[in-house]
Amino acid sequence: MTAGDAGRDAAGRWIRALAVPMGLMLLAAVLRLPDLATRGTWDGDQGHDMLMLRGLVRDGIVPLLGPPTSIGDVHHGALYYYLLAPAAALTGGDSPLAVVFLIAVAGIAAVGVTWWLARSIAGPVAGFVAGLAMAISPATIDESTFIWNPNLIALSSAVALAGAWHAWTTRRPKWWLLAAAGTAVTMQCHVLGVTLLPIVGALFVADWRRSVGTGAVGAVTPRAAGAASGAAVATRRTVLRAGVGGLGIIALSFLPLVIHELTTDFAEVDAALAYLRARGEPPSEGPLGRFVFIGARVVSWPLVGLIVDGLAAAVLSLVAVIAIALWRSRAAVGDERTAVRWLGLGLAWTALALTFVSPSLAVVIRGLPNDHYHAFADPMVLVLVGVGAATLWRAVPGGPVPGGVPAGGLPAGGSRSRAMTPERLVAIVAVLSLAAWAVAHLPPAVHPDLGYPGALAAAERIETMAGPGPIELRSLPNFKSVEAYAYPLVRGGRRLQMGAEVSEGTLTSEVRGATAPATGLATVAGAEPASLVVICDRLFEPVIGAACGGPAEAAAVAAAAGQLLDRFDASPGRVISIYRVETP
Repeated sequence: MTAGDAGRDAAGRWIRALAVPMGLMLLAAVLRLPDLATRGTWDGDQGHDMLMLRGLVRDGIVPLLGPPTSIGDVHHGALYYYLLAPAAALTGGDSPLAVVFLIAVAGIAAVGVTWWLARSIAGPVAGFVAGLAMAISPATIDESTFIWNPNLIALSSAVALAGAWHAWTTRRPKWWLLAAAGTAVTMQCHVLGVTLLPIVGALFVADWRRSVGTGAVGAVTPRAAGAASGAAVATRRTVLRAGVGGLGIIALSFLPLVIHELTTDFAEVDAALAYLRARGEPPSEGPLGRFVFIGARVVSWPLVGLIVDGLAAAVLSLVAVIAIALWRSRAAVGDERTAVRWLGLGLAWTALALTFVSPSLAVVIRGLPNDHYHAFADPMVLVLVGVGAATLWRAVPGGPVPGGVPAGGLPAGGSRSRAMTPERLVAIVAVLSLAAWAVAHLPPAVHPDLGYPGALAAAERIETMAGPGPIELRSLPNFKSVEAYAYPLVRGGRRLQMGAEVSEGTLTSEVRGATAPATGLATVAGAEPASLVVICDRLFEPVIGAACGGPAEAAAVAAAAGQLLDRFDASPGRVISIYRVETP
């Protein structure tokens, strides 16, 4: 073979190797990028994030805290904003579409990383099935089409898991640095991402213990034994240094929070302690019931979506994933067994941790996205599905299902076979069923709340009807943010005044104070508003105690406060009322 033939052969191998992941990511792009401007939800969280990004890229105001959480005044990590800042900077913070596009790209990349992880565990078929499942999953497509901090953690957790697994299989400790970076992003993008840390840490501890066990066993001479012992010490030190470096990366990601705490007399710590001291209503179910239900949500979410939209399918997927984990944790050998046990126990730990850390996940509220909170578990679920499919596919006629996969992807002790076995038929039917479910449940081209274009149209109508002068925004219920409409109004140059309960309850201190002149948000101490805009959310009518569209507004706005200029449905779930404030 000539050098040219060898080069062409190597190029051909590279093309064949990349064809599957590139094809899967192309499919993911086709399912995510069309109609991207209208497919995602647009509410207070999205408006808040765009206001923060606008202040960052236009005015250089660096946030030290991330988006507010649902637990009191505690916040997620500021790294989330830094990751989105390049996309926001392209348009000066004036295009949510640019930011959503970056999130969609992250979702597409997660498909490739999940393929890589599954393939390295159980071969090409496992990689193909796991990558395909993530590419077509209605849940992961939804995660890729709107602005929200949990929507980056499917990629970051896949990177963390893949980095940890490659550190384990290649015995190259530098991969732990990649695992740490992925874990840090996951923890920063959502506080529940801390659940991933013990999962990655467990494999690191196993790697370190393995390095400790490496020694002079089998050495035939004292000199060989000494050399082996020296190599073992060097390996242990390298693994330990990688672990320390990884912890340093994670600690560095919390530097903005440290600066915030040191400059605000530990306000975030006080908020967290206040939340822990508060005694809310006890959960309606006991720990066991919550564990089962939350575990079902975690496992079924990337496969079938919201559990209440397909309970039978969710239960079936839960049983299938548990069966695969138990089966392969006993029947597999070598690294595949290690991987299955690691991922299976990781899912069990996730369900257990969320049972006590986030018991609210035991209650499903339609219209509020919250399964994204545990999207860090999506790659674990889908890789296990890929492992199960690959094992069925490797079953050879007349022989047992092999227990491991060597480097070439061939079954141990078997051969390539194109025969259609019952096991292969089961795998094909399962994958086709998953695809059929995905096709039937793809997110619509336009979100039910009309997305950002709907909010922009509502803001333009507010501008027209309110006339000149400052506008005060109020929300019903009062704990809900008004920033879904504040952002398009500020983007259009309008100066706003937030209601007292809104400005103190949902905006970060940076927006309320230092950034107010730059963003167009005025505090209550500013000029008297010329118009009052009340945004009533029908989802919370039971909390408000009255119906939107008249009764709720009448109870919240005094009759003498002003003249009703306009009232309209900004979306099927939100009513906007515009009042002209009467001057005394």
